[in-house]
Amino acid sequence: MTAEAPQSAASFSGLGIAPRILETLTRLKLTVPTPIQAKSIPVALEGPDLLGIAQTGTGKTLAFTIPMIQRLAQNQNSRGLVLVPTRELALQVEKTVRDIAQPFGMRSVVLIGGASMYNQVSELRRHPTIIIATPGRLMDHLEQRTADVSATRVLVLDEADRMLDMGFQPQVERILKTVPKDRQTMLFSATMPESILRLTTSYLKLPTRIEIAPQGTAADRVSQELFIVRQDAKEKLLMHILEEHAGSVLLFIRTKHQARKLTRNLRDRGFTAAEIHSERTLGQRKEALEGFKSGRYRLLVATDIAARGIDVKGIELVLNYDLPDDMDNYIHRIGRTGRAGREGKAISFATPDQGGDVHQIERLMKKPLEVRTHPDVEPARFDQRSGGGPSRGPQRGGRPSGGQRPRHGSYGPPRQGGGSYGPRPSHGSQGGFDGPRRGQGSSRPHFGHGGSSSGSSFGPRRPGSRPGGDRRPNRSF
Repeated sequence: MTAEAPQSAASFSGLGIAPRILETLTRLKLTVPTPIQAKSIPVALEGPDLLGIAQTGTGKTLAFTIPMIQRLAQNQNSRGLVLVPTRELALQVEKTVRDIAQPFGMRSVVLIGGASMYNQVSELRRHPTIIIATPGRLMDHLEQRTADVSATRVLVLDEADRMLDMGFQPQVERILKTVPKDRQTMLFSATMPESILRLTTSYLKLPTRIEIAPQGTAADRVSQELFIVRQDAKEKLLMHILEEHAGSVLLFIRTKHQARKLTRNLRDRGFTAAEIHSERTLGQRKEALEGFKSGRYRLLVATDIAARGIDVKGIELVLNYDLPDDMDNYIHRIGRTGRAGREGKAISFATPDQGGDVHQIERLMKKPLEVRTHPDVEPARFDQRSGGGPSRGPQRGGRPSGGQRPRHGSYGPPRQGGGSYGPRPSHGSQGGFDGPRRGQGSSRPHFGHGGSSSGSSFGPRRPGSRPGGDRRPNRSF
């Protein structure tokens, strides 16, 4: 079933929200609901299961928090449970829950790895109304019988596709079998892979489906640019781009080893920079994120642990220093900018062997990326074997020489030898996005440039090292 609610609403007052919550929203200066909030809240307040599909940065947290708290307030003995994929998202959700639940005197607790089990058990003994947890840590408490979810009447699965992609499916299914069947389940996701469809069919009861934007829809206020650049010229190009943008920059990189190295190099260059990845402690990750939010750090270097659910207002630029391992994460990364009606910008670096990866991103979004060059960095071109088409020399403005401009917009099945553009299966590990990626081919021509590249502006690479750094997956979240 699909909701027939209006596309948007002028204010929260027409959505059936209780006066005490409306007063809280006014105090928080939240006056106009986003489309996912306008369509989800009235449906969720009535009590049916709900399946919400919306791109990142659209306000899904408030879309489930408001109806959850209002429904729990109507029954003193009912409890709420929110499952999220990462520690950072759990802390962010808990802050929103705390703000909205304050007038009702509801307690909430966060159960995440990297934090004290003793403190969490102490909080659980105070019988919180709402638990916000990552699946792994909640299972730890359930197995030790320190958490009780038998009174759960509202269950939320936030960023459900990311949870399954990170290998949490076994824990999620065990939790779903543990909580009471007589409950309301709200599942929110940015994409709708087969794994989510199976989960929905098995554990949701005739859910109302609310879809704000088609899968693969990037934030509409984010301009996107692509630079084809050799690996050893990335740092030089990065320095030029940072000189051209004065605001905050969220920089995505593939591995934790590269994140540490690049952060150190940026600090040596005089930039205020912090790093966030799976090897940082919870305290270090919180300090980095809070410092980035407050402006103490201009640059935040992150692996894909920060691609989803991190709400930092006013990020000027998202820079994909490395393309993601899972191309769906491209959309979630660039959704960190251009939030709450603001304009944003995303720049991506692609190496000559990543023509197939770029083609996959374009097919996902159903639009081409604008190829740019920088006058101080010699451009590169996609290799033929990467799916980048025939070899071409450097051209102004990204246009190929000779013949017609390559045709964009054909999104049918890949030709023989091309890559697979469907959803990638889970690798069964929580830290899969810090692991290696296999090269993918594609036969589609793409804009290209020739020429060689100059060396890194951050100094020579150590003997025996190679691009990519430590590619061992880290499984700690």
